[in-house]
Amino acid sequence: MPEKKIRVLVAKPGLDGHDRGAKVIARALRDAGMEVIYTGLRQTPEQIVAAALQEDVDVIGLSVLSGAHMGLTEKVIAKLKENNAAEKLVLLGGTILTRDIPKLKAMGVAEVFPTGSRLEEPIKFIKEKLGGTVAA
Repeated sequence: MPEKKIRVLVAKPGLDGHDRGAKVIARALRDAGMEVIYTGLRQTPEQIVAAALQEDVDVIGLSVLSGAHMGLTEKVIAKLKENNAAEKLVLLGGTILTRDIPKLKAMGVAEVFPTGSRLEEPIKFIKEKLGGTVAA
């Protein structure tokens, strides 16, 4: 019986209208053997958590370029806790200030990948944290 593949939801919370980076990381994760669900632009924290629960994902990857990462991420994590889903791995990528990273991790973000991070970094992080089946 094959192992369950790692399932990742890639989401663009807030009013940010740029999704090239989210699409690039979604493809890289898929090429690494993970199942990827991309929610599209302008998602609310409620929509993101609802999709994560419906799709039974292991990882939620938030992509934020707008500068609203603190509030949006906090709301997503609060909604996960409200829905007894705080065990889901939350990753954040995009335009993130270095000084915000410790605060984001304290609120429950597993790892932050600022603009300029190599595609291999989140793939390696997810594999190390969750194991699972990934294609070579």
